[in-house]
Amino acid sequence: MYDVTYHRAGSVKEALSLLEGAEEGKFIAGGQTLIPAMKTRLAAPSDLVDLRHVADLRSVSVASKTVTIGAGVTHSEVAASSEIRGVCPALSHLASLIGDPQVRHMGTIGGSLANNDPAADYPAAMLALAATIITNKREIAAEKFFTGLFETALDDNEMITTIRFEAPEKAGYGKFPNPASRYAMTGVFIAREGEAVRAAVTGAGDDGVFLCSELEAALSADFSANALDGLAIPAENLMTDIHASADYRASLIVAMAKRAVTMANG
Repeated sequence: MYDVTYHRAGSVKEALSLLEGAEEGKFIAGGQTLIPAMKTRLAAPSDLVDLRHVADLRSVSVASKTVTIGAGVTHSEVAASSEIRGVCPALSHLASLIGDPQVRHMGTIGGSLANNDPAADYPAAMLALAATIITNKREIAAEKFFTGLFETALDDNEMITTIRFEAPEKAGYGKFPNPASRYAMTGVFIAREGEAVRAAVTGAGDDGVFLCSELEAALSADFSANALDGLAIPAENLMTDIHASADYRASLIVAMAKRAVTMANG
């Protein structure tokens, strides 16, 4: 094992100062992505700055329909939050499907978004909910935050502190999980507000999470699972790997969208 220096930050200010002073430092919260990357030597930071004890990152609040979630809130806390379930049960449902209990009690929403794994669940929710990703420096719309596979708009020494979104009238999430990892082979999050429908897909795109215009057009005309019967999703920009072909993922997008709409409609 190579040498790495561990730091336990007590505040956002201290965490940023520690990272700035490191040769090649990384923030770590749950470590569900970073630690495996370190084990396989895909990442070799000189310093780890632990954010788990930063109280300012652990809050959840709901004011009317405005939901604010600290970046350090765990998946299990999102799943169990009565406040979030009261206005956006689809997000709590999504969180309950991530990994296993150990992963859900360690992994955080901010860590998931910062790593932007192409098969992670939260990016689809944030994109469909038109969320705002708030950092120590600025506010970034979700559509501009996710920039490619494992890539985001975050600069060096920039930390996600909060996620904010307006709870929609209806929302649902359908996921086809990898049976081993529980990552999404295909996941679809759908949100409706008035006549506007946003449908985001994770686990299927060659370039990561994306909004699906075909789903949005069909569901804007008729917000029901039946509206998706016979819908064809183009496969050319979808992922093919050892788990599924692009054509299979195209069919999964429609199937998972039907699940999401059925959930949204109660």
